[in-house]
Amino acid sequence: MDPDGWLYVVDRKKDMINASGFKVWPREVEDVLYTHPAVREAAVVGVPDPYRGESVKAYVSLRPGTSVEPQELSAYCAARIAAYKYPRQVEILPVLPKTTSGKILRRELRDRG
Repeated sequence: MDPDGWLYVVDRKKDMINASGFKVWPREVEDVLYTHPAVREAAVVGVPDPYRGESVKAYVSLRPGTSVEPQELSAYCAARIAAYKYPRQVEILPVLPKTTSGKILRRELRDRG
């Protein structure tokens, strides 16, 4: 909600992750990942978790000439957002799957698990 009282929907309901009853919007986690200097692109999805119901998983592509370990990105997020929101799993890919218009295909990433 902005200062004038306007409410903006920034994510789709079906993309919402339900981790132990807590609601996690992928955009919140992606915004944190984008602040890391090595991250070029990020997409966050919910993956099945036997304990939590769903767990947060991040798919990331890196900027050319940079390197980072998945655990480092997870710890980076854990230091900046609530404990139930940070990605328990991070997978680094050369490029994220996209539509012809350039939108990241979360569906493909979700199916990838």
